[in-house]
Amino acid sequence: MPDAARTLKFAIPKGSLQEPTLELLSKAGYEVYVSSRGYRPASNDPELDLYLIRAQEIGRYIGQGFIDCGITGLDWAHENDVELVDLAELPYSRATTRPTRWVLVVPEDSPIRKPEDLQGKRIATEGVGITRRYLKARGIEAEVEFSWGATEVKVPDLVDAIVDVTETGSSIKANRLRIVDTLLASFPHFYASPGAATDPWKREKMERISLLLKAALGARGKVGLKMNLPQDRLPELLQALPSLRRPTVASLSESGWVAVETVIDETIVRDIIPALKLLGAEGIIEYPLNKIVP
Repeated sequence: MPDAARTLKFAIPKGSLQEPTLELLSKAGYEVYVSSRGYRPASNDPELDLYLIRAQEIGRYIGQGFIDCGITGLDWAHENDVELVDLAELPYSRATTRPTRWVLVVPEDSPIRKPEDLQGKRIATEGVGITRRYLKARGIEAEVEFSWGATEVKVPDLVDAIVDVTETGSSIKANRLRIVDTLLASFPHFYASPGAATDPWKREKMERISLLLKAALGARGKVGLKMNLPQDRLPELLQALPSLRRPTVASLSESGWVAVETVIDETIVRDIIPALKLLGAEGIIEYPLNKIVP
């Protein structure tokens, strides 16, 4: 059994964020193995004691000190209103690279045009805390009720408005609804409990994990490119080649040739490789990247 003093209790969000989170952890070097019915995943790091927990609950368990750290949305940390140590924002989401947005929504033909029109109205939402704090900050008094889901069907017959989560807004448009305002934009964050953050070993372990998670996200959409090039064409290449940083250039054993290596956006590779060939580049190799550490 691992030494409890050398074990980090780490929560992974169960649900829509689960697969993108596992993919990110894998790129960061942490392979996590989840059984079909299990809530205690295993990993290739014996110092991690993993828990698979609904994102809505992770912040509460971390804030109460039952879990040392975990990944959950800024929105759910905001909803639970507990003390957390924010180690890193991780800009990824369940379906796109956009943040999750909590939006105030009404039917297309609703007379509600601005937040103040909610005075005395009824709102259904899963994010009760988020919504109540939003209303309080604006001095609006409205009834907020918890919704277990399928919130869109409740307007206008059961409630006057809803506060719901969206990334693209497509479901809102499909249900003939209209966004009045955005309450909160949220990416996942890597959070720690105050107690774990003051423990030297746990703090160092979490900071290492944070570094690798951010490095994995930094490599998203990037590829490595290397090639051999006639030395006299190097100035043209340096002028034409977009790169994350200035490319690495090294002399080859064959006189008059150099090796060039760089990192570029994957989306431009198909356009730039033919241009490199026209400059006389040879042995062009494209390779995937898992991490970029600033």
